[in-house]
Amino acid sequence: MTAGADPCPENSHEADNPGHTETIDIQNIPRPEGNTPDSNYDVRLPAGTDETNYCRSMPAAHPLDRDNVRDALDAFDSRRLPLDGRRHAAVVVAVLDDGNGNPVMPLTRRPTRLRAHPGQFALPGGRLDEGEEPEQAALRELHEELGLDLGSDAVLGRLDDYVTRSGYVMSPFVVWARTAVTDLKPSPDEVDVLFAVTADELDVDPRFVGIPESDKPVIQWPFRGHLVHAPTAAVVYQFREVVLRRRATRIDDLEQPVFAWR
Repeated sequence: MTAGADPCPENSHEADNPGHTETIDIQNIPRPEGNTPDSNYDVRLPAGTDETNYCRSMPAAHPLDRDNVRDALDAFDSRRLPLDGRRHAAVVVAVLDDGNGNPVMPLTRRPTRLRAHPGQFALPGGRLDEGEEPEQAALRELHEELGLDLGSDAVLGRLDDYVTRSGYVMSPFVVWARTAVTDLKPSPDEVDVLFAVTADELDVDPRFVGIPESDKPVIQWPFRGHLVHAPTAAVVYQFREVVLRRRATRIDDLEQPVFAWR
């Protein structure tokens, strides 16, 4: 693939957001001076992907409703990974309502004053407490970060565990609720900005950027003119692939940017 090329240029589109004026710092991948993703950094698809058929075989997107989400997750064999000395965390892909009957996913930007991952885009989530199960942690974090109280009946399924460079095994859960995102009460201690991500914004082709430090491509999810990286981008990408596109795409071969390697 040509360096800097979009894997599916005919499918790419800018996410419209009328009236949005929030300015967000782009999370840039550190690289030697003079190098950019569009110069001598290869943009490539993940290992095992058939580049020739990747775009032409793309199915039509499925609606982001409860039945379709549940059916897609029921048919998907999500992978669990051993901790092997790593810490355990859980995150949530929540499908809520935008207040007008349209499905949206809450996404946050972390406050810049935080010591861990300041200013980065994130899904609700965090480390498991002692004796806590991953699903319990996911629902607890949803309450602590967004003020949303849900029971286990709201959980529709899981996505693949993802190992982070900071030493966590991250377990993603997918939940559904009729709650309007406008009724959420984000915690100012953990959330700087709350976004309501539409189905069209989820269904955007990511970029896969090669870096010299890893054999795996760094995933970049374009969101409102900015770039979101793994692990958030990896989880969102798999949700899009499994639920919207009905493709059992794995994410263990997707890399985080170098700045996250600590």
